Amino acid sequence: MNAVVETIIAPRRRDLGGFEVRRVLPAGRQRKMVGPFIFFDEMGPAVLGEDKGIDVRPHPHIGLATVTYLFDGGIVHRDSLGFVQPIRPGDMNWMTAGRGIVHSERTGDEERSSETRLHGIQSWVALPRDAEEGEPGFFHHPQATLPCIEREGARVRLIAGAAFGERSPVKTFSRMFYVDAELDAGARLRLPEDFEQRAVYPVDGEIEINGESHGAHEMVVLTPGAAVDVACDVRSRVMLLGGDALDGDRYIWWNFVSSSEARIEQAKRDWEAGRFAGVPGDDEFIPLPSS
Repeated sequence: MNAVVETIIAPRRRDLGGFEVRRVLPAGRQRKMVGPFIFFDEMGPAVLGEDKGIDVRPHPHIGLATVTYLFDGGIVHRDSLGFVQPIRPGDMNWMTAGRGIVHSERTGDEERSSETRLHGIQSWVALPRDAEEGEPGFFHHPQATLPCIEREGARVRLIAGAAFGERSPVKTFSRMFYVDAELDAGARLRLPEDFEQRAVYPVDGEIEINGESHGAHEMVVLTPGAAVDVACDVRSRVMLLGGDALDGDRYIWWNFVSSSEARIEQAKRDWEAGRFAGVPGDDEFIPLPSS
């Protein structure tokens, strides 16, 4: 294994009826988290035909923040706080679940009116213990409000946290960074070094780390403290992510994350009993899984 690479995570693919999702985190015993990131899915890329789209019915979350970031297409977010927000490519959509929130994610009418592409990343950031049962909240940050850093041959958008001398306007609950980097052929980018855990995820193209090549759709988890440059011979797009380790282990079951197994069991009972708030204007829901 490369001296600066701790592990490589290959995604698990799921076909959702012609729409592929690549699940990277959690990766079972291999790796549960990178910094506070406990869930990382790549959606698509997929071409959705006219009158087609995604319909993720209302479902609950506790103990985490959801982060939706699109490269192509659009999704309409609705939640139990009453927010209705179209999400466009380059926007940052942060929903703090805290003690509990419900939301749905659907293709909007505009996108359904014609054939459209959908491609993006959905991730969950686990909350520290003192924020797990906090107030739920929803925050939308359009692309133009996120810092964009220019390096030689690289355009870096800081989605959340702090890196490259900039700070995102997104309110976070622990030290972290989340970056969308577009690299020209021949570019080289030094990764932030002042975080305990870091990873690189090529979305397209091919990158090189310490002389070894890594293709798209595999997460490269880096050795703590190592100085790491990401280089590429072809135009590439990579997600950079990480942060400090959280204050203890986290349990994850379905859409629930908590430092307490008992709290997850309570959330299961609450969803089955209808004790979560509903989503105004969206009366459907996803039943509690049997396992």
